[in-house]
Amino acid sequence: MILDTQLRFSGAIANDAAATITGQAITATAISTNVLDLRAPGSTPAIVDEALGEWNLTLIVKTTTAANGADAAKTLTITLESDVDAGLSTSVTNHGSSGAITGATLVANYVAWRYRMPPGNYERYLGLRYTVSAGFTAFGIEAFLTPNVDRNIQYPNNYSIDA
Repeated sequence: MILDTQLRFSGAIANDAAATITGQAITATAISTNVLDLRAPGSTPAIVDEALGEWNLTLIVKTTTAANGADAAKTLTITLESDVDAGLSTSVTNHGSSGAITGATLVANYVAWRYRMPPGNYERYLGLRYTVSAGFTAFGIEAFLTPNVDRNIQYPNNYSIDA
């Protein structure tokens, strides 16, 4: 899978030999650590069809660490939003939502949301909002856009593919 640091919403790659990924800690409702600026400062108009869906980009949101067992009944909802300001707080446009994900589901390395970017009118800044039903004990989230998604297909034992 190709990962571009400029297309990363949450999580960081440590500068170590193992290239460890550190997720954004989620304890309360928050926006992603990184909000993408889709156009140059001062450019007009404020809303443009960025044709993100035509770039064949997929949003991947996955956990880097598990949620605490005490948080099993709490929920996390992830929304993809754009806005005219980087804080995603002025005139937010919602481009998609994961729906409620229970804390019990949030185990380590769980792909919480895989979403094909739709074409549409995107405002200048694009980011994610993590909405929790109640305060979580911290767990980590990694989120990014990628043009190609790994598909690890698990075949049953003794399965063969004809050449």
